[in-house]
Amino acid sequence: MKNFVAEPLAQALQALQEQGILAEIPAHLDFDRPRQNKHGHLASNVALLLAKGAGRPPRELAAAIQGALPASPWIERVEIAGPGFLNFFLRPAAFQQAIATVLAQGADFGRQQLGNGQRIHLEFVSANPTGPLHVGHGRGAAYGASLAALLRFCGYDVFCEYYVNDAGRQMDILAASVYLRYLECAGQKLPWPFPQSAYRGDYVHAIAARLRERVGDAFVASAAGMPNLAAIEDGDAAIDTLIAYLKSSLGEDYRPLHAAGLDEILADIREDLAEFGVQYQNWYSEATLSATGAIERALARLAEGGYCYRAEGALWFRSTAFGDDKDRVLQRENGAYTYFASDVAYHFEKTTRGFTQLIDMWGADHHGYIPRVRASLQALGADPGMLEVLLVQFAILYRGQEKVSMSTRAGEFVTLRQLRQEVGNDAARFFYVLRRADQHLDFDLELATKHSEENPVYYIQYAHARVHALRRQAQERGLSLPSGAVPLDRLTDPREWELADLLWRFPEQVASAGRDREPHQIAFYLKELASSFHTYYNATRILVEDDALRWARLSLANAVAQTLANGLALLGVSAPESM
Repeated sequence: MKNFVAEPLAQALQALQEQGILAEIPAHLDFDRPRQNKHGHLASNVALLLAKGAGRPPRELAAAIQGALPASPWIERVEIAGPGFLNFFLRPAAFQQAIATVLAQGADFGRQQLGNGQRIHLEFVSANPTGPLHVGHGRGAAYGASLAALLRFCGYDVFCEYYVNDAGRQMDILAASVYLRYLECAGQKLPWPFPQSAYRGDYVHAIAARLRERVGDAFVASAAGMPNLAAIEDGDAAIDTLIAYLKSSLGEDYRPLHAAGLDEILADIREDLAEFGVQYQNWYSEATLSATGAIERALARLAEGGYCYRAEGALWFRSTAFGDDKDRVLQRENGAYTYFASDVAYHFEKTTRGFTQLIDMWGADHHGYIPRVRASLQALGADPGMLEVLLVQFAILYRGQEKVSMSTRAGEFVTLRQLRQEVGNDAARFFYVLRRADQHLDFDLELATKHSEENPVYYIQYAHARVHALRRQAQERGLSLPSGAVPLDRLTDPREWELADLLWRFPEQVASAGRDREPHQIAFYLKELASSFHTYYNATRILVEDDALRWARLSLANAVAQTLANGLALLGVSAPESM
């Protein structure tokens, strides 16, 4: 709808510039929507913005712009309001055109070309493969997948990647946890309580049982010399002592032990996400950074730039030179690289793959991590502005009034798969994006399973299904929609104009959501469109005897259904034809 107004307004501004009234004109025109149609359908403050440069009072300049506007088949009249706002009132033909446009463009209605094919690298979820995905991870998955779909719809070439943390201490803790459960499966009683800092979920038992089926008692002998963990008060030190012992005693056999947990959990994560409608173009192994020498190359480049130094036996990155609050350790005194060193190498590796922008989704507790990663990119000679970090708060799950525990280490959590089985993929995907990703989200299980207008995803899908029910009713009565364009001039009900106006807003909402990285804007738009259609449906008979009016109303309903389907597709939610 903005295009109907923007083009003649731009022509008017250009005419005034040629007359010397305006020194410069804006490259982009913004419009607001008045809350009440009596104040117009679109409003512009361009006269207020340009008045000072033109040396004229805003209302006087607004009058000049009004007089320079060319005749338009879409604009009925323009009024000057307040200090100099231009209020545009549109003709019915503009709203009728909205319906025709939706029907003509179909699944492409709302598609934008903001990106012009720019390549974006989008990394999201990337949960440590130390256990099944839980409902907290589900929010990042739904947000990431919806954002990827939204950005593609906006004309970007989006490459989705999962960074697999398959190296480092957490994976060693998982291996030690599996080993201890393996011993129990072999009938060995542990000489001390199972470590609190180990992974204690039921899934560890299952992995250990399958490991024993494959290797029998081959690893049992290594238990003979295990250190006395009960004598080590610090839990982290205790588990680290056990890990060191296992690596030493098992030798090459430590590798299959390490892989036992990693391979099973990673396979489960892949399957879980695929069932949730989340797809990746690549699963990037952290271990390959060491195997290919990527970490060494990145640190050598930092050192060449003078951004590394040694202190207290460790290798440090001088990140304070780039605004970080303190320098960061890259390599510990024992020679082991830190997680940060891997992140430095991984992000620099991303910049070599031809992407124009890197978007990372991190948990909100990683906010302080952003400056150091950007600093490393700058020190390595890359543009730190390439990196955009979106913070995602974990969802909080409630059963009634009871908050559900979410401790992965203790094994006390609800998995994403359990949530999907209880509420369904559609409700899960929709509810996860109902809020800004950086805001807390309370996931209401009871609401997500309700079949009523209180449940937003059900209400939206029901609106789509209602249109298909109308189609079936028409077919049962021997009525078929005429081929070709249907005259829409019989649509004179204010509710019909309201629906058409909402249809026009969909492309604008897509562009806004894409620019702001906010899929929840689409969710809220769909709620409004569905609510407006239900109101219209309940108040208006659509399959009337009058042929022209019936087909015009059904065309409007079809346009609503198409727009609902397009929006739901961006959120990874189905658009059922019957419910």
